[in-house]
Parts: sequence; structure tokens; C-alpha cells
Amino acid sequence: MLHDFQLAEQRVRLWQRNGESYEHILMKALGFAMFAREYPTLEIEVKVGLRYKPDLVARNAGGDFLLWGEAGANSLRKTAWLLKHTRLRKLVLFKIGQNVSQLVEQLREEIPAKYRLSGRLVLINFVSDIKNLTAAKQIEKVSADWFAEIEI
Repeated sequence: MLHDFQLAEQRVRLWQRNGESYEHILMKALGFAMFAREYPTLEIEVKVGLRYKPDLVARNAGGDFLLWGEAGANSLRKTAWLLKHTRLRKLVLFKIGQNVSQLVEQLREEIPAKYRLSGRLVLINFVSDIKNLTAAKQIEKVSADWFAEIEI
């Protein structure tokens, strides 16, 4: 199914594959709307030549990862691998309506602080009713009351 969004003054069309939830599509769209102005090279689901494919990624002219976004389910192993092996500047984990306190605690315990310095790992937890708030698929800006942001 094709979803047509208006995000941060850009028309963005996202395919929802079989077995993929609308919430996963929505988190990618919201992440794009949140970071597109800050990272003009931001792309959704492009291969980057690594063992993992990001939901969102922005790179500089030299190919360095400025932002890597993961929407929904994401293993601790994958998160740690990305932080240890990619030299990315910022990894953002997107969730919807989750009780994230246990996840935050686990990330802080399992991933050494040297890989999480200076806001390098961030969790964004959208409010439970984000689907209703964005039903028109017109998201120029993600309102501050639509999410909580936690620096890990």
C-alpha cells in the first residue's frame, strides 16, 4: 500500500510492504519530518553497504553518517553494533506509546558510555494517539507535545 505524506514541505511517498505495520511507516514519516530541515540529505530506507539498512539516514559529502534512525523494534545487539562500528554522529530510536524506562535502563547498562557520549544515542517515544493526530498525513512540523525525547 502506498502512503502519500506531506512532510516538512516535501511530498514523501512510502510503501507499506506486506507484514509491515502502518505504525512503522508513520514513525519513519515522523522522523523525516523532525529531522529533514536539520539534515538536508536525509533519506528513507536506502542501502548503505553495511549489514544493516537504516529506516532513516543522513550522510555528509564524505559519506559519514550524520544521523541514523531506527523505527520500532530494534535489538540491543543491532544498536550496540551501530554505535561501535559505524562512527555515526547520532542514532535515534523511534517508538510509539511505549513504557521505555526498562529499555532506557537496559541500553545504559549494556552499551558502554563511551559509545553514548554527547547525545549520540537518543530515544524518541511518540504519544499513543499519534496515529490520530497525524491522520491527514500533513506533517510540516512534529509538535513538541507529540513525543518525549530521552538522551541515553
